[in-house]
Amino acid sequence: MPTLRLALCQVDPTVGDLAGNAELVRAWSRKAADAGAQLALFPELMLTGYPVEDLVFRRSFVAASKAALERLAADLATDGLGELPVLVGYLDADGPPQVSSDAEPGRGARNAAALLHRGGVVARYFKHHLPNYGVFDEDRYFVPGDTLNVVRIGGVDVALTICEDLWQAGGPFAVARQAGVGLVLNINGSPYELNKDDVRLPLVRRRAAEAGATIAYVNMVGGQDELVYDGDSMIVSADGTLLARAPQFVEHLLLHDVELPAAREPAGGDGELAGGMRVARAEVDGIPPAPTGGPAAGGVIEPVADEAEVWQALVLGLRDYVNKNRFPSVVLGLSGGIDSAVSAAIAVDALGPDRVVGVSLPSQHSSEHSRSDAEDLAKRTGLDYRIQPIQPMVDAFLAGMSLSGVTVENLQARVRGVILMALSNQEGHLVLTTGNKSELAVGYSTLYGDSVGGYNPVKDVWKTLIWRLAKWRNADAERRGETPPIPESSIGKPPSAELSPGQLDSDTLPDYDVLDPILIGYVDGDLGRDGLIESGHDPAIVDRVLRMVDTAEYKRRQSAPGTKISMKAFGRDRRLPITNRWREHG
Repeated sequence: MPTLRLALCQVDPTVGDLAGNAELVRAWSRKAADAGAQLALFPELMLTGYPVEDLVFRRSFVAASKAALERLAADLATDGLGELPVLVGYLDADGPPQVSSDAEPGRGARNAAALLHRGGVVARYFKHHLPNYGVFDEDRYFVPGDTLNVVRIGGVDVALTICEDLWQAGGPFAVARQAGVGLVLNINGSPYELNKDDVRLPLVRRRAAEAGATIAYVNMVGGQDELVYDGDSMIVSADGTLLARAPQFVEHLLLHDVELPAAREPAGGDGELAGGMRVARAEVDGIPPAPTGGPAAGGVIEPVADEAEVWQALVLGLRDYVNKNRFPSVVLGLSGGIDSAVSAAIAVDALGPDRVVGVSLPSQHSSEHSRSDAEDLAKRTGLDYRIQPIQPMVDAFLAGMSLSGVTVENLQARVRGVILMALSNQEGHLVLTTGNKSELAVGYSTLYGDSVGGYNPVKDVWKTLIWRLAKWRNADAERRGETPPIPESSIGKPPSAELSPGQLDSDTLPDYDVLDPILIGYVDGDLGRDGLIESGHDPAIVDRVLRMVDTAEYKRRQSAPGTKISMKAFGRDRRLPITNRWREHG
């Protein structure tokens, strides 16, 4: 049986950076070739980054993608890498955009993959299954392909597929079995959510059984706006054996020698209909020789604990948002509470303490422990710590206006927001807002106050998970002999906005241990009132919580983007009308 040394290039592209992404392909193809690879594969829409959203509708961008692909093929040959077959995702089109007046049925933009060899394109594959759920809108952008491309590489028949093709039964993987392939390549832009890595392996095993072939699954890594990609690339044999698996949240070259069945002559000719798809065949004429020395083994990285996984996702999501958008640094308010402490620790892990500014903004209601906890966190993490009292500014407002009650509470939050935005304008920092998902759900925030900012690293993190992350991060630091970044008093004290004397979150909200399960059921699980009550929640509390969630949609629509880590994040995942009279009645 032939053996191929596969190189799964788990890399971090940037949307729109065609030249930079092409350079990534060239650099990692060199690494793969130097390691003796005979076939290299890169993620979905590698050349353009993913998702490109409405850039698909710009014909200039599509043309640039196609030109970049041709240039990349030539550059790889110039680099001396022409003999190495390289599979790369890119944006193609065989007709006008579907939204244009001159659109043609069955033609348009394509989510495509191209196999490059000897300075040219050997085969092009158009994604067959187009996801249109959650964060995906591919029916809006792309036209599905109807052809499975099978390429003979080193005596092995290899099928090309893209991402969602793997998530649907039937289609390309069923056709791959009919075509008699020995290996299926699946290139991905699969966003992270908690425990998704537990879903992927069983899924790849099912498709391997369906295709009767080994599957090489490569996924991108890195942050793109609210999305973060975790990698988790893998190779699974036809019998379901996990041969190799890459780590999450880091760029990685997964190199592994795979024994595969020799190609056999197909039962039918090219273009034969199979499972509703045509089969088109091509052949790579020569690949790098079999490597000398011992076999390459990629190894299997074991999954980490949930808290470690989420923390890595939040760190990578923030780091890439800041760096890819070229912000020099970030600034956030440090209240001494758990949310700002966790956000600051994430920022320091992502960017280093020299690029994080933490500002204590005490008012007359700020407790001494809140001030000392903020200072303690700054010392533990080494971030740039500043103190800017807000009471004189608040008093200036109150001297000129007759305000009372909640209005004065909101005024304090808005003064803090003005200060943070002023520092942003003056010094170039990106302002981080730090409201957790529980607060966003029930509207427990002040518009243009504590909600002000350009990014929220904990936007998709429930309050109860915030506490778990804080405890995990401190324990992890202790295991490594480092100073825990988050003060224990920030973790242990009752949460409070400290906008009025003796104020606690529990004055307005149910305890978070009660609140979060209701919110998770309603927001993430789309349960109605009856379903929540059947799950054991108190009807009166359910009615109260749902009212808060439903009336806060206008606030959420104005909230900053933040890293998605759950199955249903506010924003891309959950799209509800602001003007909406539907209520879950009691």
